[in-house]
Amino acid sequence: MELKQYQIVLVNLDPTIGSEIKKTRLCVIISPDEMNKHIRTIIVAPITTTSRKYPSRIKVKHDQKIGWIVLDQIRTIDKQRIIKILGRLSQPEIKEVKSVIKETFVD
Repeated sequence: MELKQYQIVLVNLDPTIGSEIKKTRLCVIISPDEMNKHIRTIIVAPITTTSRKYPSRIKVKHDQKIGWIVLDQIRTIDKQRIIKILGRLSQPEIKEVKSVIKETFVD
């Protein structure tokens, strides 16, 4: 399966520790395509259906449902955790993800 940046994928995040987001859930691939192609791990941000309004969380719509990309819980996972590819973020969602990542981790 070819994994691309900003795809929405179903991922088994267990086992977890403490406050880490758990269980099998949707995630967004954050790592760039060059890394995704050559490295056995991938960087993802989980999506949750319940969230307060935090600056590091982005509202998205997938499969007629509203969710939030949790950019404060980005993790590196082995590609074996990915169950299937389900879709891709829209251009406005991608633009917002880039902006929040830059604001949170770069500036």
